[in-house]
Amino acid sequence: MNSPMHSPGTLIVAMLVLAAGTYGFRLAGPLLRSRLTFPPRAERLMETSAIVLLASLVATTALTEGHGAAGIARPFGVAVAGVLAWRKAPFLAVVLAAAVATAVLRLVGVE
Repeated sequence: MNSPMHSPGTLIVAMLVLAAGTYGFRLAGPLLRSRLTFPPRAERLMETSAIVLLASLVATTALTEGHGAAGIARPFGVAVAGVLAWRKAPFLAVVLAAAVATAVLRLVGVE
């Protein structure tokens, strides 16, 4: 029994609308960039807010697991990655060093 809300046609239309909306948002950036100007202070604030948002995402992911703390191994691995990225190490080296640091701590029993 198909209800009107779950019919294949409704799902296809919903997917097309979402795809068009996503494409529109992505296209708006390049098209409007030359037409809209922001004061320099607003541009600096937007750049800073992007950094703060990324840092908060990294902190949340690195320090928590489920509803509790992540332990020591994961934040240590993230810290290793952060130091290597700050020192401009190659991306592959950053990822591998973080994984190895985390794995070694877990191997010796530090969660």
